[in-house]
Amino acid sequence: MHDIIIIGAGPAGLTAAVYALRANKSVLLIEKASFGGQVTFSPKIENYPGFTEASGNELADHFFEHAVSQGAEFELEEAVKIVDNGSTKTVVTDSGEHTAKAVIIATGAKHRMLGVPGEEDYVGNGISFCAVCDGAFYQDKEVIVVGGGNSALQEAILLCDNCKKVTVVQNLSDFTGEKKLVDILLSKPNVSYIFDTVVKSFTGNGEDISGAVVLNQKTGEETELSFDGAFIAIGLAPDNEAFAEVAQLDSYGYVASDEQCLTNTEGVFTAGDCRTKKIRQITTAVADGAVAALAACNYIDTL
Repeated sequence: MHDIIIIGAGPAGLTAAVYALRANKSVLLIEKASFGGQVTFSPKIENYPGFTEASGNELADHFFEHAVSQGAEFELEEAVKIVDNGSTKTVVTDSGEHTAKAVIIATGAKHRMLGVPGEEDYVGNGISFCAVCDGAFYQDKEVIVVGGGNSALQEAILLCDNCKKVTVVQNLSDFTGEKKLVDILLSKPNVSYIFDTVVKSFTGNGEDISGAVVLNQKTGEETELSFDGAFIAIGLAPDNEAFAEVAQLDSYGYVASDEQCLTNTEGVFTAGDCRTKKIRQITTAVADGAVAALAACNYIDTL
């Protein structure tokens, strides 16, 4: 039995592991995909303190190596359930069961994708999901933003400050975000927008993106847009349904939690993009990891 099981080995989970291990707690990290989480999709990161510039993979490697150096144990398995046994918790995976005194849910949240040809090929090579992270790389270039809700409007507004031209592609007949954001966006001189239109596929030379084929759903007309980069902003998708019995979820599927990273079950904590919060960045995930680990350690010390 371990002191703490951490589900998810992104920045939040790996930071939690380091803090827990330094508090002399044994830690098992369970990850179903790859260590590092969504950060590994970022080709260049320039807003993480201490690293003027680094790729997502490089930063993830540093997180992983730090946790390993402290003695973290890892299992590449998918957690499918958490069972509350009172003073212990059992994490059921697709390969077996693991028991600990406390559990930290740090499963992150994935950016929703369009699911069209070419999309996966150009993620990190012209397709991005975060203007804060990647917008500066498109200084004086042309980009599109796919989406029309608050997230898309915020991305487009930010990109207008850097880019030569920003085109918003929305599948509905109007924006669905807040009027205040719409007004701010429409006041920008370098923005244009296309309504009732969906992306059918992305095009490029195999290495760099060059444009997209789009379809007007009302007229049936297909056209090709040329641009230097695309920002997909159609929301995030947390993956917390398997833990709903021990961690209350909000209407969007995020673990309900305040800044203390507590859930509604004693001994079960949460950290990172999978929980309710306003800002989802590497720095906020790392902060959550520290808070959740210290809370878990304090809880274990009271048992």
